[in-house]
Amino acid sequence: MNRKITVQQAADLMGVSPQFIRVALQQKELPFGAAVKVGKERYTYYISPKKFTEYTGIKL
Repeated sequence: MNRKITVQQAADLMGVSPQFIRVALQQKELPFGAAVKVGKERYTYYISPKKFTEYTGIKL
């Protein structure tokens, strides 16, 4: 299993937009990852494959 999945991969698997994933991670609405602010308006994202599968039921 990969160490992380991308925002785009998560969005495709869930059938939502990448922006939905980004905003939800920033607002701590999704329990499978984190959004870390690295500048005034820039974030970096981490999505745990294990937590993603546990939350969504989607196997990677």
